[in-house]
Amino acid sequence: MSPAPWYQRWIPTEEKLRQSRWLAWLAPWLGRPSLWIWSRHGVALGVALGVFFGMLVPIAQIPASAIAAVVLRANLPAAAASTFVSNPITFAPVYYLAYQLGNVVLGNEPEERAPAQANADKLQKQLTEEKQLGFWQRLKLMGKPLMVGLSIMATAFGLFSYVLISLIWFASRWWREYKAGKGRA
Repeated sequence: MSPAPWYQRWIPTEEKLRQSRWLAWLAPWLGRPSLWIWSRHGVALGVALGVFFGMLVPIAQIPASAIAAVVLRANLPAAAASTFVSNPITFAPVYYLAYQLGNVVLGNEPEERAPAQANADKLQKQLTEEKQLGFWQRLKLMGKPLMVGLSIMATAFGLFSYVLISLIWFASRWWREYKAGKGRA
């Protein structure tokens, strides 16, 4: 299965990579044909790597997934594009769920927030204490649960995306063969 002809013009050739002053030093690695072939395993692995690094790494997601794709010989465009699973729209919900998952896995008790009407003094005191903590202190408090949750989610969604892409690939292949066989009968 190959990409549509309109898509192929966006995929750089090895010659274009060698001519680019920013990517010329990477051309020996990026010029490998296995990184650009649209095969079931290459695309599924590329998407899985992109989803994994897109969820786990908050910055430099594309370079991290590209390096992993080169090392593991996955499809490079699929790896780079699938890092956008985490974007400004999905960032907050993903990190919130990861933090909550990390708390559950680590056995931390959920914070109990009393309603403002029932205990306004206690709530005000708690908010004042939280404001006095610096940014780094607050980050340190949520760091371990967040990293544990992100690691679990990145691994689970990466594996899930590999299986899903493989199943879709097999289903589309089966459907094409079924339609081709039906036309002959």
